Amino acid sequence: MSNDTLLKEWKQLKSGTDIRGVAMSEPGGEAVTLTDEAVYRMAMGFACWLNRRLTKERFTVAVGHDSRLSAGRIKKQVIAALTDAGFAVKDCGLSSTPAMFMTTVRLGCDAAVQITASHHPWQRNGLKFFTRGGGLEGSDIEAILLSAQNKEKCSANAAGEVEKISFMNDYAASLRDMICRGVNADDYERPLRGYHIVVDAGNGVGGFYAEKVLAPLGADIKGSQFLEPDGRFPNHIPNPENEAAMQSVCKATLENHADLGVIFDTDVDRAGCVDHSGNEINRNRLVALAACIALEGNEGGTIVTDSITSSGLKAFIERDLGGKHHRFKRGYKNVIDEAQRLTAQGINTPLAIETSGHAALRENYFLDDGAYLMTKIIIKMAQLGKSGKHLEDLIAMLEEPLESREFRMPITCEEFKPYGEHVIETVASYAEAQSAWQIAPDNHEGIRVAFDKEHGDGWFLLRLSVHDPIMPLNIESDTMGGVMMIAHQLYEALKGCASLDITPLKKFYRIAAASVPVYWRWQSNFRS
Repeated sequence: MSNDTLLKEWKQLKSGTDIRGVAMSEPGGEAVTLTDEAVYRMAMGFACWLNRRLTKERFTVAVGHDSRLSAGRIKKQVIAALTDAGFAVKDCGLSSTPAMFMTTVRLGCDAAVQITASHHPWQRNGLKFFTRGGGLEGSDIEAILLSAQNKEKCSANAAGEVEKISFMNDYAASLRDMICRGVNADDYERPLRGYHIVVDAGNGVGGFYAEKVLAPLGADIKGSQFLEPDGRFPNHIPNPENEAAMQSVCKATLENHADLGVIFDTDVDRAGCVDHSGNEINRNRLVALAACIALEGNEGGTIVTDSITSSGLKAFIERDLGGKHHRFKRGYKNVIDEAQRLTAQGINTPLAIETSGHAALRENYFLDDGAYLMTKIIIKMAQLGKSGKHLEDLIAMLEEPLESREFRMPITCEEFKPYGEHVIETVASYAEAQSAWQIAPDNHEGIRVAFDKEHGDGWFLLRLSVHDPIMPLNIESDTMGGVMMIAHQLYEALKGCASLDITPLKKFYRIAAASVPVYWRWQSNFRS
C-alpha cells in the first residue's frame, strides 16, 4: 500500500520549487542524500508526473547540467530513468538553466531537467524541472518526491533513445542576434566593436557568454576571469550576492579599464554587473536599471519585486520612471508567479525581479535568465554610448540608503513555521501600540515598519525564511546610526520570544552603540 505522506528522508530534498541534496561526500561532512537510487527514483517520479499531466504516446525531455563534479553521475541516473519510462532524451551536456527551459520553446521538448544547485557549495547538487509553462511549483515537487518514495514506475513498451545535442550554441546565437538587432550599428555584425566587457563566470556555466556571445560581436573580453568550468569553484563562490565575488569582478573591471563587468551565478539564471567606474550595479541598483529598460514602451507598467527592496527604489520607479512598484514576497518563484497573476488580470507587468539577481521579463516568457538580462543591459549601454552617456546615468536619481544590514536569527524550536508566524504577530501587535512605528500598508510578507527621522529614519522587514528555521531581518536607514536605533527598538519587541535566537541583533546594537555617538543623543531623548 502506498504512503501518501512524505517521509523525512524525502521531504528534506525539497528546496522550494527544486530538489537539492548532498551529492558528494567529504571528510567530516554530511552524508550523501542524492544517491544513485534516489536520483533514479526522483527522475522516474518526474516521468510519472509528466504522464499524468499530458496525454501523449511519446515524450521528449532535454537534460543538462552545470559544472558540478557530481553532474556526470547524476545525469546518468536521470537519463536511465527517463529512457526506462520510454521517453526520448536530448542530452544537452553543460548548459545554463535558462537554456534548458528554452529547449521546450525552440526544440519542442515536452519538458527539461537541469542538474544544478545554483550557488550552493560544490558537494551539493539538485534537479530543476521545466515544462513549456515554466518551472514547477512546490506542490509538483512534493508529488514527484512522493512518487519516488513509493517507488512508482512508468511502464514502457520500449526504452527511449538518447541524442546528444549542442543546444548552447543555438542559445548563444540567439543572444548574438538579439544584440545585433537591438544595437543596429553601422557594422551590423560587430555591434560591440570598441567596447570592453569583462565577464566573471565563477567557474560555472557562464563562460560561454564571453566566448560565444560577446567576442564574436567584436567586444574586447580581455580580463574576463574564471570562464573555465570547474565544479570545485576554486576562485570564489559563483554568486552575485557574495561580497567576495562582487569585489573580484569590480577589481577586474577597473584593472582592465572595461566599460562593463558582468558576473553570473553557477547556472546563469542570476547576474549582476559593474559600471565603468567599478561601482556595483547589483540588488536595488540592478532592479532600478532593469526597471528603466523594462518600462520603455510600457509606460505606467508595474514592476514586481521581492520584499526587501528599499524605499528609495519605490520612489525611483514611481516618481522618476512613472511606473508602479509592487513589492511582493521573497523568493524568485513567488515574484514571477505574482507577475504572471497580474498579467493574467490585464495589468501591464513587464518585469519580475528579485534583489538576488533573478530577473524575468515578460517578453522572455517570464524566465529568470541572467544572460538575457545582461544582453538587454549591454544593448542599452551601446545605445547610450552613441550619445556619450553611460548606464549609471539612467539610475542617477535612485536614492540609496546610508546604512543597511541583514540579520539572520535562528528559530530554535522544531515547529519553526508556526513559531515564526507567532513572532510576526507579536511584533505586529507591538507595532500597533507604538506611535513612531508605521506599518507598511502594501507589504505581502512578514512585517515591514517605517520610522521617522527621530526614531531611525528608515525601516525594517522581519520575515520567515522560505525554507529554513531562520527569521531574516533587514534594516535600512538614511541616517548615520539609524540602523542601530531601529535595531534597539525592535529588540524591545523581540526579547520575550524565547525560541527566537536574537543574539545577532543584540550583539550588533551593543557594539554599534559604543561607536556611534548619535545613538547616545537619541537614547537620552528616547528614555526621557
